[in-house]
Parts: sequence; C-alpha cells; structure tokens
Amino acid sequence: MAKRVLIAADVESSLLDLLRHDKRFDVTYKPVRDLKGIETDCEILITRTFNKVTDAVMNGAPNLRVIAQGTSGIDNIDLAAAGKRGITIISLPGINANAVAELVIGCIIALTRTVPAYTRQVANGAWHREDCATRHELRHYRLGIVGLGQVGRRVAKLAAAFDMRPAAVDPYLSDADFAERGAERVQSFDELLTASDIVTMHVPLTPETNRMLGEAQLRRLAKDAIVINASRGEVVDQHALLAALASNHLGGVALDVLDPEPPGTIFPDDPRLIVTPHIAGCSYECKNDAAEALYQRLCDWVSSN
Repeated sequence: MAKRVLIAADVESSLLDLLRHDKRFDVTYKPVRDLKGIETDCEILITRTFNKVTDAVMNGAPNLRVIAQGTSGIDNIDLAAAGKRGITIISLPGINANAVAELVIGCIIALTRTVPAYTRQVANGAWHREDCATRHELRHYRLGIVGLGQVGRRVAKLAAAFDMRPAAVDPYLSDADFAERGAERVQSFDELLTASDIVTMHVPLTPETNRMLGEAQLRRLAKDAIVINASRGEVVDQHALLAALASNHLGGVALDVLDPEPPGTIFPDDPRLIVTPHIAGCSYECKNDAAEALYQRLCDWVSSN
C-alpha cells in the first residue's frame, strides 16, 4: 500500500515530480507556514525549517512515522516528542555546506573591500578612489570560525585558497579533526573572539548556543571587527550586534539568518550591514541535490518498512 505523504512546505518541483510519479507514495501537496491545528492521516510529513513541528502537531498526525526535511538543521522539530512516538527524522546534514560557505566568503570580501559603500557612492554620482589603497586583501585578516562542522570546514577550505589561516573553536572535535579540516584549534570561544578580525558563526541552535554571541562577547572583539551569521538567528543577540555596529565598535555585519524570521523591524540603512533573507543555501545546485537526496532517503525508508 502506498505511503501517505503530506508535503507541508514549498519544495522543489523535481522532488514533487519524483514522489508523484512513484506509486509507493500517495502525495498531498499543501504548503503552509504554520502547522498549528493540523489534522492529517499522513505517514510521512515533509517540512522546512520554518515549520514548527511541535508535540501538538504530532498529536494531530496519529499515523505519522517519518518527518523529512531537505536541510541540515532540524531545530524546528521537537525531537524528544518524536522520539517518544518512534518517529524517524530524515535530514540532509551538509547538503548546503558549499552554497552557505560561498555566500560567507562573498560577504567577507564585500565587507572588507567596502563594496556596498562604494556601490552607493557611484550610484549617487560620486567617484571617490582616494581611500582605495587602505583596503586589505583577505590574507591580512585573522578569520575565526565558530563551529567546524560541514559548513565551517568548507569555509576554512575556501578561506585557505585566499591565503587566510583560519582558526576555529569546536569542543566536539578532536585535534585530528582540526588538522584534517584545515583550521588552527583555539581552546575557547572567548579566546577566538579576541584573536579574530572576522568571526563567522556555524553552530546549530541548541540551549548551549542560544545567544552565545551577546553584548559581553562582542566587547571582546577588536574595534572594526566583522561578524557574519549564517547559522541560526538566535545564535547571536541581534539587538546587541546592531548596537555594536551603530556605535562603530564593529566594522561590518552580515546576517543571512534573523531573529525572528521574517523580521518584525526595519534594519538600519548602513552600508556596513548586509542582510539577506536566509538564502545562503538557496543555490540551484543545492536545491536539486537536496531534492534527489531526500527522495532517495524516503525510498530507502519505504524499502525497509
């Protein structure tokens, strides 16, 4: 008998086509943002990170056996509640690592070379080249990576191509892991902050990492340091971060993830600030790879059940 699938979020058309043309799946496509109050007889629920899959949501799906996301992060899912019900969680760790890392490097180049500021000047009819020789190449900067997982290690590799010597902190990895992933090991988060000109966040959202970069930590950064967050919005204290930029303590900020999403406020019109709508992993290659990989993982599950 075909497995009943509810696709509760926008997905790639290729994934939808694969599932609809596979007789092992009975597909209902009903993308929503809020799953609250959902009632469904589905066995497989396909979501995205903005869908909060709570205990109450699972109560409304008594036949649920699989929650599947074509993403790395699954902090939107109540894993304890799923575990009690024996629900299988399917995700794709690292599927978007290259896409995210490329955007991070792009933001680093844009901010260190003040590309947004020059763009505004030229667009407004100015032509100021007097200070261009004050801009440094990437090899000048000390890069600190917080979290040396799939994305962090890719950032380290790309940074090395620019002759940067990345340092990182990750308490869950061995010295051998650091050597293999191409980053110098720093023993503590505070030590990394004081030793970095650019800090990029690549940790999952957990009770341990929630607001780990706050006002006290920001004070440890050197004046004109750059902060990049492409992990989860809640990992940084966004208010404190923007205040540090406004006070000219920071030299630049790039945020691809926000708290909340979508934002409830308007961001300052500041050329030292880059804000994107959680699109670091939104490349053509990444989306298609994720669709194929998620379909294969679902096929594997069906074959074993």
